[in-house]
Amino acid sequence: MGLVGCLLGIIGFGIGVPIGLFIGFLLFIYKEPTDVKDPIMRPLHDLDTSSLLDILPEIPYWMKHPDYDRIDWLNKFISDMWPFLNKAISSVIRSMVEPIFTEYTGKFQIISIIFKSLSLGTIPPIIHGVKVVETNKNELAFEPVLRWAGNPDITLVASFLSLKITLQLLDVQICAAPRITLKPFVPTFPCFARITVSLMEKPQVDFGLKLLGADIMAIPGLYQYIQEMIRNQIASFYLWPQTLEIPILDGSVGATKKPVGILHVKVVRALKLLKMDLLGSSDPYVKLSLSGERLPAKKTSIKMRNLNPVWNEDFKLTVKDPQSQVLQLHVYDWEKVGSHDKLGMQVVPLRLLTPHETQEFSLDLVKNTNPNDPHNKKRRGQLVVQMTFNPFKEDNERFSGPLDRYASNENGVGRLPNHDGPICGAGLLSVLIQRAEDVEGKYHTNPYALIVFKGEKKKTKLIKKTRDPFWNEEFQFVLEEAPFKDMIHIEVMSKRPHFSLIRRRESLGHVDINLNDVVYNGRINERYDLINSKNGVICIEIRWEVT
Repeated sequence: MGLVGCLLGIIGFGIGVPIGLFIGFLLFIYKEPTDVKDPIMRPLHDLDTSSLLDILPEIPYWMKHPDYDRIDWLNKFISDMWPFLNKAISSVIRSMVEPIFTEYTGKFQIISIIFKSLSLGTIPPIIHGVKVVETNKNELAFEPVLRWAGNPDITLVASFLSLKITLQLLDVQICAAPRITLKPFVPTFPCFARITVSLMEKPQVDFGLKLLGADIMAIPGLYQYIQEMIRNQIASFYLWPQTLEIPILDGSVGATKKPVGILHVKVVRALKLLKMDLLGSSDPYVKLSLSGERLPAKKTSIKMRNLNPVWNEDFKLTVKDPQSQVLQLHVYDWEKVGSHDKLGMQVVPLRLLTPHETQEFSLDLVKNTNPNDPHNKKRRGQLVVQMTFNPFKEDNERFSGPLDRYASNENGVGRLPNHDGPICGAGLLSVLIQRAEDVEGKYHTNPYALIVFKGEKKKTKLIKKTRDPFWNEEFQFVLEEAPFKDMIHIEVMSKRPHFSLIRRRESLGHVDINLNDVVYNGRINERYDLINSKNGVICIEIRWEVT
């Protein structure tokens, strides 16, 4: 009996401990604190040094920095307007997010995703100060310090098979210092064409998240991981020099930036890069892009096991605003498995360039663009690049003679002139897909336009259930020479919005356009009858600009 009792005691202990830990964990998550007391209010002169240091981050910027202005009137305005701003912002969020939910409905056994409640709460954000940035450009830039400790009620309900999963976001705290730029100034109300927003430092984000009523942010390790992941994601999109552009006025007053030139970049070599591999070497490559662009970054080839790689590779990027855009260069260590290690980065403002002159830069690589980061003092090597900005010629400089410089042959096809004029060099082909009319599919009509040129494919967004889609999307192709003999293929396609193996895509009609007239006239804006379509037409504008 003694042995049996001992065994039963061991088994009971082994079962009781996990059960006790599980019950304690549930009580820790679901139990609400009851001993919360109101904070004690004391004047600043009664606090000791350590207490003052603790509350220093909460002191408004206008008290700590003389270049920040106090704007209580704006906070009063936001406070009085907050009930209406809350409804307006919630409506915008709902209209933006619900179409995304619709795309996932029917996939992965998801029946529906809906907002059970969507409100930003009763507590408005507070602006702790504003600094106006003086510039010599045609713009106004200022940096507000925003803090929001809100009580939002945002609840999502996802129906998955026969289950309903509830996800609730609450107790949101955000601290951010964006730079807001109003530019360019125009003589039309509200007197600026667009708003540009970028973050000067990573934002502080804190929130609670409940899944089926349980606070999942209380799980050890998950809270810090989600916080850091959100900060890094926001920083990757909007941390300076990345920007978010919000157009205010239409293109007639300059809200839409058109390409103004081509930036030629030659990545020459790198020197004394960091050793990231176990064998004391690295496999470097370079990614380069322009700020303010959503296009994928261009990449060099990978130089295996080389701390002083030589590339001598050329790239071309389309420039829209040489006064504000910067070239972003990131050097990575290629890894066969897992994420690629970052060796360093650097930026080059395009305003440093002189048009048509090639300039070479030897750039000291840094970890990030924060000048106060101590990690930037570490030597990470150098990157050597050559840059040339070639602006487009004006219309009156594009032609060296009349447009009838080529005659028609007996077949009615234009003979090409000698390719020695100003229209024969490198340039940019811009294709604006405006809209289509009377397109109809046999099985479904969810049209999008597909552009095929020199083996490169680009497409517009898909618009559901319409015969008259309106896209107004522009695409650019950087070319080494004028496309005299080239054709561009544009096809209107339809695709089922949900996954299907039967008749998922179908063509609603296509058109092939000879670019000869575009090169000589500089621009065409036409309606084309779609081939293999009963009544469908498509409206397209194509421009050719030379450097």
